[in-house]
Amino acid sequence: MVINKFEEMVLLGTKFHKLKVQDLIQYVVKAAKLENKTTICNVNVRAMNFAYELPWYKDFINKSDLVFCDGFGVLVGAKLMGCCVDSTNRMTCPDYIEDLALTCEGENVSLFLLAGEPGTVEKAITKLKVVAPNLNVKGHHGYFDKSGKENEFVIQQINKFKPDILYIGFGMPLQEHWILKNIDQIDAKVFLPLGACLDFYSGKVYRGSQWMTNYGLEWLTRLVTEPGRLWERYLIGNPLFFYRVLQERIKNPFKKRSKPSTY
Repeated sequence: MVINKFEEMVLLGTKFHKLKVQDLIQYVVKAAKLENKTTICNVNVRAMNFAYELPWYKDFINKSDLVFCDGFGVLVGAKLMGCCVDSTNRMTCPDYIEDLALTCEGENVSLFLLAGEPGTVEKAITKLKVVAPNLNVKGHHGYFDKSGKENEFVIQQINKFKPDILYIGFGMPLQEHWILKNIDQIDAKVFLPLGACLDFYSGKVYRGSQWMTNYGLEWLTRLVTEPGRLWERYLIGNPLFFYRVLQERIKNPFKKRSKPSTY
């Protein structure tokens, strides 16, 4: 087990750790060299809302070995609760996936990508191979029946490859539920649920201009480009999250919100 010395924040009863992107990459690669299985999660506003409403989901996050922040909304919420965090403590997969690939290549750590529509994984692997030509990487699309024979076939493909790191991108909370259901059957070291990362990285989904992503406005671009699918997530989910944070702040104004991690 990799010793996690990162400060642990607690927001609405759900934990995440204060770390930076290079900390995350080093932790992932070190965990990939161990025999035991490691689960690494990320939280954004949507994840916090799911954790607030779904006990099993909150339990999944809180029992994970490492949880990093993937959303400016969570940082703002944490600051409102008195936590000392800044923009360097937030990281999103498309921004660091190539650095992760380079580190995996250098450390001889293998990677299996399980995400996206048919064709998306192949595009992502092609891009990663330009950056890290000797990276040991394979993949499979995420559009398969998550139970029964299709699921068994995909697990067989993963187990044939025996990846050190398994990236799962089905979206929340499906990817976390799939990990819970199948982790004991899968021959992988690190389980890393990362949502739509490959859609962004492959160019299938537009993230917005760099300055918007840097200032936490990526959600606005997504809302404008996919209003029918995402309006509820952002126009209802975001205000609901901050309402819950303010409620907790009022009820527990002096509660300590961070502590040294014991994981």
